[in-house]
Amino acid sequence: MTLILKPGTDWATVSDLARHRAPEAFDTDRIRNLIGGDWRAVGTTGEHVSPVDQSPILGPARVDHDTAVAAVADAVRQHRDWGGVPLEERAARVRAALDGLRDNRDAIAMLLVWEIGKPWKIACADIDRCIEGVEWYLGQIGRQLEGRRPLAGPISNIASWNYPLSVLVHAELVQLLAGNAVIAKTPSQGGFHALTLAHAMMARAGLPVTLLSGVGGELADALVSSPSLGALAFVGGRSNGRAAAQTLANFNKRHILEQEGLNAWGIWDYSNWDDLAPILRKGFEYAKQRCTAYPRYVVQRRLFPAFLEMYLSVIGNLRFGHPLAVEDPADELPELEFGPVIQKVKATDLRAQYDEAITMGGIPLYHGDLSKGKFLTGQDIAAYVAPACVLEPPRAWSLHHSEPFGPIDSIVLVDTEAEFISAMNVSNGSLVSSVATDDRAFAARVREEVHSFKFGINRPRSRGDREEVFGGRGASWRGAFVGGDLLVDSVTDGERPLFGNFPDGARYPDTLDD
Repeated sequence: MTLILKPGTDWATVSDLARHRAPEAFDTDRIRNLIGGDWRAVGTTGEHVSPVDQSPILGPARVDHDTAVAAVADAVRQHRDWGGVPLEERAARVRAALDGLRDNRDAIAMLLVWEIGKPWKIACADIDRCIEGVEWYLGQIGRQLEGRRPLAGPISNIASWNYPLSVLVHAELVQLLAGNAVIAKTPSQGGFHALTLAHAMMARAGLPVTLLSGVGGELADALVSSPSLGALAFVGGRSNGRAAAQTLANFNKRHILEQEGLNAWGIWDYSNWDDLAPILRKGFEYAKQRCTAYPRYVVQRRLFPAFLEMYLSVIGNLRFGHPLAVEDPADELPELEFGPVIQKVKATDLRAQYDEAITMGGIPLYHGDLSKGKFLTGQDIAAYVAPACVLEPPRAWSLHHSEPFGPIDSIVLVDTEAEFISAMNVSNGSLVSSVATDDRAFAARVREEVHSFKFGINRPRSRGDREEVFGGRGASWRGAFVGGDLLVDSVTDGERPLFGNFPDGARYPDTLDD
């Protein structure tokens, strides 16, 4: 079967469309930075490649420290003015921004395909969740802001590359609705084209947004520790989150630090394998490159044969490959579980980590073959990783306590309830966890011991939308929790106490689970 690139989806056409939709933000040789309400041709443009096929794409224009400091000062002035805008007018401008996102939905989604390798339907879902989530807040914001006021300064947003619309832009629009000016740094690994087009729509709507590209270490003084900021919202790994927290230690500043944790799915006294199979298949979406993926399975030993039969049928039939490859020009774009991982370097690391586990004594339960993927003839596939699984991973393995952020699973077998709980808590706190069990009493017991923020019984958990709250336990989260009313509370001041993990202790909302 010979595949072709679907006509009209090549990078040149996609990037030209972005320039046509927002000429103020894109030059032919650079992406502009949004500072003080103006798109400015500042910063140094570097080389970048698409993970889809390693072809060159225009990289972000990285600003220096002094430019970032000046941009924060401009954002402070915008914040003072925005705080005096009536809520009705703020809501009208946010609605106008959503209209712009809707009008450019397909263009933004295609940028996401090329920039971060999301299959088409998953890229579209990222934008749709952003729009639908903010629409919910527009209907609730009057109630949510009772007794609340904007923070003292603008909010700095530093987020990972994997969900630029449904996580980053969604958070910014709610922050703006609540009366704060916002600053966002584009992720250096990808998403800067999509974010630029999205922020062009936000700026056209008259929202006080700042969008900068740059090296995190060089901009940290401005975007993390500046005393002019009202809050820092960070989404990323534990090492970077820890560094941000240490920088923040000198300031009594509002912070939301979402960090990684190894989310585990436990199997105990369970029999409904036909129900579990499609859930696990869906769990491979976007190569498990999300904070709520489940890369670790904790399986009761006596159930392992039945689990293995089900699991191998899932992992052996996953659809992956080039997100835009079709047989016929008239074909719809392919429905894939995943395309590439974010970078060639990441793919190389994942393959090395799989080999490391086997060398150290882990059992190679499954090792997929890239030849089963759907690719163009002669295409560079350096950023693709075939699905794999390690049984009984060695405790010294570099991924034993960490999420791989790629399609590599691991399975731990246990015999007792105590072993089960210990294996579920391997990363000292996580965002989500689930159990598959026929015994609801067992689920209720272990829920008290499993150190995750959200807990599912026979279903996965995720960030959620609208009224669902979100956070993490242990080392997976620092600062205020978000989601639902808590997202508005986290970016405003008032009498209601904040829920979150703070230096003086943790405070959790009453209901998190089923």
